Amino acid sequence: MADDVDPTPSPVAWRDSRRPFWPLALLVPGLPFLSWLVWDATGGWWAWWLAPLLVFGAIPVVDVLVGDDRDNPPEEAVPRLAGERYYRWLTYLYLPAQYAGLVLGCAVWVHDDPGPAVGAGLAVTLGIVNGIAINTAHELGHKRERTERWLAKIALAPTGYGHFQVEHNRGHHVRVATPEDPASARLGESFWAFWPRTVVGGLRSAWRLETSRFRLRGRTPWTWRNEVLHAWAMTVLLVAVLVALLGPAVLLLLPAQAVVGFSLLEAVNYLEHYGLARQRTPAGRYERVDPRHSWNSDRTVTNVFLFQLQRHSDHHANPLRRYQTLRSFDSSPQLPAGYATMILAALVPPLWRRVMDHRVLAHYGGELSLANVHPPARRRLAGPPPGSGTPQRSPG
Repeated sequence: MADDVDPTPSPVAWRDSRRPFWPLALLVPGLPFLSWLVWDATGGWWAWWLAPLLVFGAIPVVDVLVGDDRDNPPEEAVPRLAGERYYRWLTYLYLPAQYAGLVLGCAVWVHDDPGPAVGAGLAVTLGIVNGIAINTAHELGHKRERTERWLAKIALAPTGYGHFQVEHNRGHHVRVATPEDPASARLGESFWAFWPRTVVGGLRSAWRLETSRFRLRGRTPWTWRNEVLHAWAMTVLLVAVLVALLGPAVLLLLPAQAVVGFSLLEAVNYLEHYGLARQRTPAGRYERVDPRHSWNSDRTVTNVFLFQLQRHSDHHANPLRRYQTLRSFDSSPQLPAGYATMILAALVPPLWRRVMDHRVLAHYGGELSLANVHPPARRRLAGPPPGSGTPQRSPG
């Protein structure tokens, strides 16, 4: 009888099969240039709507055609993989392309007298680029290197969401999958109810976290060392420069694209932990974060474009791991599709509930009491969830 063979490749033999494809992520900040070229060639207003069509139309289709990739690097190969500068430079290069697209969009807005259809498409296109840039900032902002943390602030400046770095690292990662976390959506909570709670709650949390840091040392938070004030000052500086270069008309475009951008981030936040909950230990504390507390997706194409953000369970369990080393776990609950598809579903609450509520309950064996539940939805959820076909037990 032949000996069993370990299917895991040796760290020497293992190669990152997606290595040639990671640069595709840099196509995202190129979307404004694509739209401008098509618009210049055709004059069609629709050219400025190519970005949402590609991101939320083409990518989900290609995702389905390509399928999932659950390949994990062997742990022995992780130090070498994490140390390769190639992967870091891909995140660095997003930023100059992001800013070049922003300047181009502002110039079109000011000098080419776009009509309503072009203007709206322009705001959405820039919002998508700068919203996805928040994911790049997310990757950079978790690292110990000072340069990468500064680059994260630069990537966040166009959306005015620089406080995200404070709240995400020191707030969300501590409170994730608990009712106290403004960035963890609750079972039965619609995206439209979640949006104001997370936007306002995240801002308040960031300010409290940073001001508490100074007050514990007996210092005033009104200082240039305040990370939140740092980030907001960078946004003010960016706006001032664009106004000086292009005129005050950009003050209409910049807030519009910023709202689109940070709303895209919050839509991702909404689906990443929807309904998932950490349980209390006998000591009254929340259990440690593990792969069960984040929704995952192994859709190959979206993971390439988002620097593997969809392997979110490993990220929360190991925040310092670089994107190319993140792993897929059997214990992680799986989304039925990639982020682009799920964001569209989240915008339609009845569809979202039908797709996701029964999956949350199945994750907890039908025990509603184990989920992070939106209080107004508790009575509805105690009955049979849509799409399940089987009744669920109510808590207690």
